[in-house]
Amino acid sequence: MKRILLLRHAKSSWDDPSLPDRERPLAPRGRRATERIARHLAQTDLRADLVLCSSARRTRETLEGLGDALGQAETSFEDALYAASDEELLERLRALPEEVERVALIGHNPGLHDLAVDLTRAGRKLERYPTGALAVLDVGGPWSDLGSGRAKLVAFVTPKDLG
Repeated sequence: MKRILLLRHAKSSWDDPSLPDRERPLAPRGRRATERIARHLAQTDLRADLVLCSSARRTRETLEGLGDALGQAETSFEDALYAASDEELLERLRALPEEVERVALIGHNPGLHDLAVDLTRAGRKLERYPTGALAVLDVGGPWSDLGSGRAKLVAFVTPKDLG
């Protein structure tokens, strides 16, 4: 069984309107949310072999805030994950090497949300995908076969759920 952790970046700051969207940092609320998610990952032993992270500043800072909660995963910062559609994210996951058993993808809405809904067909359970939300999906079969309805939603948590 393979596992996908889909993590939307934590709340970003809009304090400096001159910054390009890609360069917006986390807001203080986002830093606190990241700490909650990190504790949850550590307590539930949700680890990754590989982390695919958008190159946007807020996603990089979200990953940094997780510390070692995902374990000693290899990390790939990818420009193509910034503002990627669900189809683009799916293609990236399908290209994973088979030896990767657990992948964490840190990205943005609406692509991340749309991907989670499509893979799991869990629309009502995933009506909202707020900043800092984490969906845990299990997948049977090779990455190349990943597609609509081919994953099971194991858990979905938001920073608000965690306190």
